[in-house]
Amino acid sequence: MTDHPEHGLGLQDNTEVLQRISARLADRFAGIFAAETVERYVFESYTALARTAKISTYLPSTTEHFASDRLAALAKSKGAVASEVPEVLFVCVQNAGRSQMAAALLNVEAKGRIRVRSAGSLPAAELDPAVVAAMSEMGLDLTRDYPKPLTDDVVRASDVVITMGCGDSCPIYPGKRYEDWELADPAGLPVEAVRIIRDEIHDRVKELAASLLNNTVVDKEESNT
Repeated sequence: MTDHPEHGLGLQDNTEVLQRISARLADRFAGIFAAETVERYVFESYTALARTAKISTYLPSTTEHFASDRLAALAKSKGAVASEVPEVLFVCVQNAGRSQMAAALLNVEAKGRIRVRSAGSLPAAELDPAVVAAMSEMGLDLTRDYPKPLTDDVVRASDVVITMGCGDSCPIYPGKRYEDWELADPAGLPVEAVRIIRDEIHDRVKELAASLLNNTVVDKEESNT
């Protein structure tokens, strides 16, 4: 996330801050979305994150990041931009443990060759501290990550949707690959127990990355023949 001067102000003037964010994103998505659409996404994203955010100081930066990602997903699903890499979405209930670990681990395995997102059907206020600790043992810093609500645009943009104990809350669209990973919920568990879940997720993520990247290579070879 990019830091901007107004982030240190808290939210003394929500509207002014959100309009500045909207202006930046409108420039970034110029020619794809009208400024009014961008502003609506920014204000919606802020409202969704504000419902559960524990510390409001970070809301401007997380709002800009979240809205930008949603707009990028919407642009892809509408065919306004082409995605050169597979897109994967991990979904659990709180987006505070399993899905966050999976997303971080897939980012490492994919090395930029897969676009990775995570979300929660009922997002928590912050990531589980034991999850953050277990991931830091692998050199992965999750302290700046935040739980995100599940939105329709990111589901539509995803090629693969992996659910983890969130039941039927994830919408189903044709043409996508869906998997449900049965994993223990790390919420409230000590780091020792979270390590076991982390390692199981890592094994599954390695298999997922291999299958997606092999398919990508095959697709490119076929398109070149």
